[in-house]
Amino acid sequence: MNKTIEAVTRDIIERSRPGREVYLQSMMDMQAQQPPKQRLSCGNMAHAYAACSTEDKQALRLMQSANLGIVTAYNDMLSAHQPLKDYPDIIKQAARELGSTAQVAGGVPAMCDGVTQGQPGMELSLFSRDVIAMATAVSLSHNVFDGVLCLGVCDKIVPGMMIGALQFGHLPVGFVPAGPMPSGLPNKEKAAVRQRFAEGKASKDELLDAESASYHSPGTCTFYGTANSNQVLMEMLGVQLPGASFVNPDDPQRQALTVEAVRRVINATYESSRYLPLYEVVTEASMVNACVALLATGGSTNHALHLVAMAEAAGIKLQWSDLDRLSKAVPLLTRVYPNGQADINVFQQAGGMAFLVHQLRGAGLLNENVRSLVGDGLGAYECRPEFESGCSGHRLQWVSPVTQSTVPDVLTSVDTPFSEEGGLRMLSGNLGVCVAKVSAVAEEHQVVEAECVVFAEQDELKRAFDAGELNKDVVVVVRFQGPKANGMPELHKLTPYLGVLQDRGFKVALVTDGRMSGASGKVLAAIHLCPEALEQGPISRLRSGDVVRVDGQTGELRVLLDDDELNAREVASYERTDRSLGRGLFQNFRNVVGSADSGALVW
Repeated sequence: MNKTIEAVTRDIIERSRPGREVYLQSMMDMQAQQPPKQRLSCGNMAHAYAACSTEDKQALRLMQSANLGIVTAYNDMLSAHQPLKDYPDIIKQAARELGSTAQVAGGVPAMCDGVTQGQPGMELSLFSRDVIAMATAVSLSHNVFDGVLCLGVCDKIVPGMMIGALQFGHLPVGFVPAGPMPSGLPNKEKAAVRQRFAEGKASKDELLDAESASYHSPGTCTFYGTANSNQVLMEMLGVQLPGASFVNPDDPQRQALTVEAVRRVINATYESSRYLPLYEVVTEASMVNACVALLATGGSTNHALHLVAMAEAAGIKLQWSDLDRLSKAVPLLTRVYPNGQADINVFQQAGGMAFLVHQLRGAGLLNENVRSLVGDGLGAYECRPEFESGCSGHRLQWVSPVTQSTVPDVLTSVDTPFSEEGGLRMLSGNLGVCVAKVSAVAEEHQVVEAECVVFAEQDELKRAFDAGELNKDVVVVVRFQGPKANGMPELHKLTPYLGVLQDRGFKVALVTDGRMSGASGKVLAAIHLCPEALEQGPISRLRSGDVVRVDGQTGELRVLLDDDELNAREVASYERTDRSLGRGLFQNFRNVVGSADSGALVW
């Protein structure tokens, strides 16, 4: 086993021991003291199955079979979640055929960052994760479920569901995705139209045509952002079936995978011979495996927040420094947009998760002492699902490892990596600590030292760009974008403008206490900066004209000033007055939210 993987796992276990022990004891106590259905009165039970069919009522009344709770993020506005509409019926029928039952326990909100990108509603995006966690807990609070199936795909939804499900870690839990939409307009072409629009060289109609040709049908967006990174993490955590992530919605395997998930969760319930609660699946070792896969694929920067938050919900203390150490040991094995030109469908065709796991296992980069819905260890995860020959009901099996990539310039081996290191870097210095995604940034753009221009709002940068004030080597600073200030919206709206400046030959970097999109691209971006400006972090003392160094290679973030001079400066003031579009309801969240490096949690 790789020594760094081993050491980081060991350090996390030791650091987490007090909190993890409390969590595990709580989960075991819950199973012992609050077993599902067993403590409910007749009135409680009658309410729980009043709307069920006669067949399901009888099964629930006898309390001798499993009852699954379905938590769904279905809505028909999000392309990734629209296919989930029929999943509850599929799950219920599959459960009946196994002598069990399933009920929709509840729904959770599911907003689309693509719709709210650059809009006021984006200020609710990160906080929606914790709302989803609470909604998941409310859904399961009836305590009539022996297992859980979470139906969700996109950015904050899967992490929120996982955080909520971990509060019921004494139950087996499975995650069921919907798969990516077929490939549309290539992402490179879409990005080019965005940049031309930013320069005034493309009309709004041209831009809308390009966006609509890219995001064009039911299914997850095909670039490798947070939604598709979620799928990688859920597989590596063992709560999603091997190879389930990137099967298209209309593929015959899609429904078979959903049915198989039902069977696996039922087989893992307390009354079965293979009880497998969530707390035995999400462990320090499986969390490290998730981190390794994220780094090897150049995944979303948003998971610097979500991984820490999900780990915390399981009593595990994961730190940015762990990700940084792992990144230096894990090679980059994929080139999927924005880290390349191909989309997630090409990744899947090349060998997908199965080949990735095969390579990582062979190099000793994954912990093997883990459990999943399909068994102990990771053997099944280097195999693609296949229909079992001669078996009725379209049962699936995992028997044949994927040992070769068919598209090596998209998915490569550990012997010929695209980079010796993973895609995420922690930066630190006299401005604080932050993260940067360097996997998508060309080597010649990974170090920028230039005078900064300071903004407090995204729209201020656009005005300066339009006025020609940024046509120079520049470190763009956008502050008061942290979780306490405004909920930490993504700043992906800035990407075309910064990309244009870089294409004009200027050295460009972004420094912010906000977030960039999971599709953060070719411009060096030092993001999630802590402490944030509203908490009087050093970023609040920066002035336009200060020279800032952003080094994505050595991990340095520094303003070239004497510390005494920087600390003596007056802190910039900032006052929010706009509370439209529901943002006023989240003031208490802004008051109590933790820092980005602790997962930006509100609990």
